[in-house]
Amino acid sequence: MNAHEIIIRPVITEKSMAGAAEKKYTFEVADKATKVDIAKAIAEVFDGVKVAKVNTVHVRGRMRRQGRFVGYTKSWKKAIVTLTADSKAIDFFEGMM
Repeated sequence: MNAHEIIIRPVITEKSMAGAAEKKYTFEVADKATKVDIAKAIAEVFDGVKVAKVNTVHVRGRMRRQGRFVGYTKSWKKAIVTLTADSKAIDFFEGMM
């Protein structure tokens, strides 16, 4: 897998934007990606970024109704990436704050 297949999209929520101040960034990642793969992909996609640690969470799909029809949203994997103190910030998130 290449870096753009591992990192699917950034997660933009109020809680993830609060973490950006502490250099913690949240991404949706591929289900098969490991923490080492995610750290390498972040360093490759965003130049000048040094990853300190990666935490991952499997987010379960939630039951949703549309009238009489019942279904589930998709399950996905979330990665919270913490950068080192001397690393530069990710520009994408800095423009959102």
